[in-house]
Amino acid sequence: MKPTFSAFLLCIPLVFAVQARATVLPDACGDDKVKFDVSTQKAQPAPAPPAAGKAQIVFVETMDKPWGCLECGSPTTRFGMDSAWVGANKGNSYFTLDVAPGEHKVCADWQSVFGALKQKTGVTSFTAEAGKVYYFEAKVEFEVHQYGVGPGSNTEIDRHFKFSQLSDDEGQYRVKASALSTFKPNK
Repeated sequence: MKPTFSAFLLCIPLVFAVQARATVLPDACGDDKVKFDVSTQKAQPAPAPPAAGKAQIVFVETMDKPWGCLECGSPTTRFGMDSAWVGANKGNSYFTLDVAPGEHKVCADWQSVFGALKQKTGVTSFTAEAGKVYYFEAKVEFEVHQYGVGPGSNTEIDRHFKFSQLSDDEGQYRVKASALSTFKPNK
């Protein structure tokens, strides 16, 4: 056998091992096979308060993308709660979910076919109280580094992902500055 073909055969198990590791998600998330199609609508009225006896979660995605970065794209972020995906955002957008009071685990991750981006996951837990609103943000940041000038230049993009709970004031501001997401599972 030629050495390059032998090396190729030896690398195949490594590729599958990396992909298997990349698809392991926290228990708060859902099945990695579930993907969403997302559309957004700007200038929507503020969300209605939670239904009687329920709490409300507002999931927000914010993007900090350098102007003119076409390679950065607009990632879709999935949000999960208590081991199931509950929706998704794309770009600067949000959606709401009414939930029963009690302890909940929430999760956010990039919906991606690329293993390295699938590792962009955040998870936390909180205790919901009836009548209250809770804001969670998935913040996506891009850093673009250009090496060289002209046709021989090279561009590298660093992607950062942070998932955290926001204060009421910050959450309300993010909702005002964002579009409303609507989504459906993509089968």
